[in-house]
Amino acid sequence: MLKLAIGMKLFFDARYIRTDFHDGISRYSAELGAALVELTPVTFLICAKAQIKLLPKNSHYILIHAPTSPKEPLTALILNKYHPDVVFSPMQTMGSFGRQFKLILTLHDMIYYRHRTPPHQLNRAIGLGWRLYHATYLPQRLTLNGADAIATVSQTSKNDILKASLTKREVIVVPNAAQDLSQYLHRPINLAKTPKNLMYMGSFMRYKNVETLVAGMEFLPDYTLHLLSRVTPKRKAELLTSAPKKAKIIFHDGVTDEQYAQLLADNAVMVSASRDEGYGLPLAEALKLGVPAVVSDLAIFHEVAREGALYFPAKDPVAFADKILQLDDLKLREQITSSGKRHIDHFNWNKSAGILLRSAEKLIS
Repeated sequence: MLKLAIGMKLFFDARYIRTDFHDGISRYSAELGAALVELTPVTFLICAKAQIKLLPKNSHYILIHAPTSPKEPLTALILNKYHPDVVFSPMQTMGSFGRQFKLILTLHDMIYYRHRTPPHQLNRAIGLGWRLYHATYLPQRLTLNGADAIATVSQTSKNDILKASLTKREVIVVPNAAQDLSQYLHRPINLAKTPKNLMYMGSFMRYKNVETLVAGMEFLPDYTLHLLSRVTPKRKAELLTSAPKKAKIIFHDGVTDEQYAQLLADNAVMVSASRDEGYGLPLAEALKLGVPAVVSDLAIFHEVAREGALYFPAKDPVAFADKILQLDDLKLREQITSSGKRHIDHFNWNKSAGILLRSAEKLIS
């Protein structure tokens, strides 16, 4: 197998790596690509010269169009002239028409079939196309069946894809992994102090159900809810209007990775009342750091955390508050953080890169 990997011409689509700050897809691309290049030679596909500095040192790359370009349906025809054996994309939009190579596309989750609001960075025309694309399963089936294999980031997502019969191709779980935020801390987290800060990291879309966290503060007068992500003035006003009178709520309107780590380390609990989730990176990051978590009772959260979190019904603010108060017990805090760290360590980029490489080898063997 090692001989086959060395002789394989493997292309990795790195066009989703952001040059300002990482979102979920960007970090997945950057971390998986960096781990993969340690195992086998890789040629990266980029769409902007600014992405070069974000690739592993001395990487080989090819500059092509952006994923949002009208050329995207013709990407395979453009890549044919470089004669790759296998192309991996961390998304599913790459055009496969006329390809002369093996192709692995990625569908991270099915969240946009359940909540069709497009990513905020897309312009209006592309956003409309996004909505239409996710209106039925047919366009996705045609896209995915144009590949040789489909990657996804969790077993929960794989189950959703199979249940919807989205593809005839093999579905491979190439797991997501948590960013290690401990590099930003000056000292280990001290679990001895009873936590008083509740940290929410994530968007303010309706299905994220931040309202339940806000409502639960009525029963947590000694706690402060920190909402870390950027928020529009309209959404902020809505949440403040619905908040209990004496609730302590701080809107941070965006934080750096260093600020995020230090806030999690500040006598904190990671919280989420989401009604639906594609993966749950904030939960994974908290577990890796050794921070207790209280989250809604979702299948994907159970996959990510197992016994490393306490769970409550998403629409029940009283149950949310009760789980927070249970963490007054030091023994329980130590137990769930220890379980969470052990479990999340099973997910790492080296293992994920190995799975991807073996899948690519299988396609050309």
